[in-house]
Amino acid sequence: MTLPQTVPAAIPALGTHPTAGHTLGRAETRDLLARATYDLLVIGGGILGTSVAWHAAQSGLRVAMVDAGDFAGATSSASSKLVHGGIRYLQNGAVKLVAENHHERRVLARDVAPHLVNPLPFYLPLYKGGPHGAAKLGAGVFAYSALSGFRDGVGHLITPGRAARDVPALRTEGLKAVAVFGDHQMNDSRMAVMTVRAAVGAGAVVLNHAEVTGLRFTHGQVTGADLRDRLSGDEFGVDARLVLNATGPWVDHLRHLEDPAADPSIRLSKGAHIVLKRRSPWRAAMSTWVDKYRVTFALPWEDQLLLGTTDEPYEGDPAAVHPTDADIAQIIDEASLSVRDDDLSPDLVTYAFAGLRVLPGGPGGTEQAKRETVVTEGAGGMLSVAGGKWTTYRHIGRMVLRKLAKEHGGAIAEDMQPVKSLVRHTPLPGVANPNAVAHRLLVDRDPGHRMAPDTARQLATHYGSLSFDIARLVNENPDLGERIHPDGPEIWAQVVYARDHEWAETEDDVLRRRTTVTIRGLDTADVRARVRELLARKRG
Repeated sequence: MTLPQTVPAAIPALGTHPTAGHTLGRAETRDLLARATYDLLVIGGGILGTSVAWHAAQSGLRVAMVDAGDFAGATSSASSKLVHGGIRYLQNGAVKLVAENHHERRVLARDVAPHLVNPLPFYLPLYKGGPHGAAKLGAGVFAYSALSGFRDGVGHLITPGRAARDVPALRTEGLKAVAVFGDHQMNDSRMAVMTVRAAVGAGAVVLNHAEVTGLRFTHGQVTGADLRDRLSGDEFGVDARLVLNATGPWVDHLRHLEDPAADPSIRLSKGAHIVLKRRSPWRAAMSTWVDKYRVTFALPWEDQLLLGTTDEPYEGDPAAVHPTDADIAQIIDEASLSVRDDDLSPDLVTYAFAGLRVLPGGPGGTEQAKRETVVTEGAGGMLSVAGGKWTTYRHIGRMVLRKLAKEHGGAIAEDMQPVKSLVRHTPLPGVANPNAVAHRLLVDRDPGHRMAPDTARQLATHYGSLSFDIARLVNENPDLGERIHPDGPEIWAQVVYARDHEWAETEDDVLRRRTTVTIRGLDTADVRARVRELLARKRG
């Protein structure tokens, strides 16, 4: 199948003739942000910022959210792609934490985002000389499944032979047994985009690629921010009664704009991952102990194999974080503890990425540091929050909203719906059974315009029922049904959809975060040029 040689001319330019469902143009959004006073300005559109914006808008507050890059453009799209209870936390006695994580995991998978969060069985191989014995880990996975109410089955041990049938790449030399438990996984970039859509659907105004150049003060209190549109160069400002600093690795940078004498509140740990083509079926993920505290993951993800992760202190510029050759070598070396060498060949690597964990300041190694949310209130009344994970991002958003309601003597509390009364299981846009969506995409089409099964599945598990909007684009213009790259499942209609409905402004916004083209190693110069052409149509 060949790529379309020209971009169809019938695609409407964003912002010229606004229609229902289209996102506002950047100029319109800047104008909206600049000419109103918001109840809450959220700076940062990652895990925490998107969740708080969503919950705050649901509560009736007038919410603005900006990000210097793309939504989830940094650490929040560089995770291990897991929605999990955290089996490692059990060894520290964090039973309540694991139970809470399981609850959030089940709600996401069952009620909030069943189209985005998928069940994933985990195998934990036990080798001779390993840091933990079979009896201990057998009891551990049983307790882990008990804390989830056995909704993912009962944790147990299986034989090496049984495990090798499900995961042929499993290294069986010295393998004594394999512990089994259940968790979930997702595409973090898609979770972020859907959460932004949910926030906007509840009334929030959002803009990506807009960096803060300074904070605004009234009588010593932070009451907004000055910004610069990184794409157009336009400068503008946002006034707000409360400002939330949710900038992740940059949280202390913004705190210093509020108070140059503010002490550091966090430390950073770099986590790198690599993506490889799969040579054999993977019917389960693997989690292998590297030492007493660290594990290495091998996850079937997006028809690829995701390996990670590293954990080392990072003191450089957060914007410069990247996977090094040493990171890649370490990941492959650690994966080889349980994965055969043939499946770890360097020529299988399609992509590598790195993100920064935001950890509380303090002594000790980063691998032993608590994974908890850091909340500080500055001299100017700005609330800064950092550290979080996708599994509990809704819970953290509600927690931060409760803290915001108490700021300035509870001034905004009277204007918002109490957090306790929010609908706790509000679904993300597109909520649907992905199997049913994929089936409809395959059968509800003219015989001459059948959708490929892998494309239908990709759409169903990344957009849910919103997939039908993409299918309508193809019905209107069949050229958009062509694959972006012959070796990947995604189609050109997704680029148009990302442009018009999902705030995609750059090639990376589209190819790395709205789709999986980049992580598959398929973002060729030709593909990027044609995406650039499509995006240019939005700007007229």
